[in-house]
Amino acid sequence: MNRHYSHADNLVHQFDTVLRTLVPHAAVASRPSPATADVRDEDMTADERRHAAGLMRVNHTGEVCAQALYQGQGCTAKLPEVRSQMEHSAQEEIDHLAWCDDRLQELDSHTSVLNPLFYAASFGLGAVAGAIGDRISLGFVAATEEQVGKHLEEHMVKLPAGDRRSRAVLRQMAIDEAHHAQLALEAGGARFPAPVKFGMSLMSKVMTKSVYRI
Repeated sequence: MNRHYSHADNLVHQFDTVLRTLVPHAAVASRPSPATADVRDEDMTADERRHAAGLMRVNHTGEVCAQALYQGQGCTAKLPEVRSQMEHSAQEEIDHLAWCDDRLQELDSHTSVLNPLFYAASFGLGAVAGAIGDRISLGFVAATEEQVGKHLEEHMVKLPAGDRRSRAVLRQMAIDEAHHAQLALEAGGARFPAPVKFGMSLMSKVMTKSVYRI
């Protein structure tokens, strides 16, 4: 029997999602981390570890933004099947969030203090996109995931050679993000023109530069 959730139930669920996204170490992955016990780092200098932590902090904040985007879109999506897809993708983003958080702890570093700001901005963008229509909302997901995928590929190259564990995490994240983008397009998402994607790329660079250190 399918349970019908009340408005109060949904509010509690939304609040729980916000906490699991923004409170450090609160996210719990549903899948094991790709950085298994068999994946071991080589020796890294202190500077290399700081650099790796900066990149993983950027990736963690990217997942905070993705979670907020899906949550905002889920609140305003018109079709039930679209909301269901958003929820499924959001769960995989929680996995990414937890994996990045774990890796930051291993590198003796921390998540960004700017996460609440980026969460609020992404939630608003997602809600607006969902309110405009499911086709635009899904297209926004596809375009966002394409941008995230490019960042992940760049970071895999930029990571220190000895940081095998972070690279294992980013490799699986890239696979998942590509899958999310494909699902969004197959569900009827609009293909955004190049100028729109360029604008999104500029916004992501602002996030990258600010979060790398703080």
